[in-house]
Amino acid sequence: MSEIGTEAINDDDAPLSQNLASPKKAHHLLFEWGLILLVALLVSVGLRTFAFQTFFIPSGSMEPTLEIGDRIIVDKLAVDFGSIHRGDVLVFKAPPAENCGGDPVVDLVKRVVGLPGDKLYSVGNTIYVNGKKFDENWSHTEPLGNAIAPANNPVVVAPHHYFMMGDNHSDSCDSRMWGTIPRSDVIGKAFFRVWPLSRIGFL
Repeated sequence: MSEIGTEAINDDDAPLSQNLASPKKAHHLLFEWGLILLVALLVSVGLRTFAFQTFFIPSGSMEPTLEIGDRIIVDKLAVDFGSIHRGDVLVFKAPPAENCGGDPVVDLVKRVVGLPGDKLYSVGNTIYVNGKKFDENWSHTEPLGNAIAPANNPVVVAPHHYFMMGDNHSDSCDSRMWGTIPRSDVIGKAFFRVWPLSRIGFL
């Protein structure tokens, strides 16, 4: 009975056509990997530009919800294709009139208290929206600090604008100082805390 064996072929003994194919294969693999990396980069940039972006919290104006050093993810599509509700935490461009001392900032994060058409005022530490006591069913700090407006002259939120406040009421520079913000200045909704790991979770 004959036995069929196998024989290792040295690259130097390989046919010329096989030797010529190796560099071509290497170039093909490099091209594929380059294309994959390019697509991954474009997807990453696209997601950051149009869908999600991370932000760092530099101040305590949103404590205890957000603390100094927290990192959050903001959903841009939720604003572009969705709606904004009272209680949403938004990241938005700092208003031109923002002048609360400290270093100048580009973006701010606050909570929506007033929607377009709402009438807001405060009495003591109580906020009233459209004549009714506003129930802040999230963690926040008292006292209120700066008043919103007197009951006989409430703030009326203009169309496509929002009245923003920090959860740390007495230590927040917000719409009480610089007025409402236009929807066009809203970057997105903050919805998830990614850092620190001990506080990771949805907002």
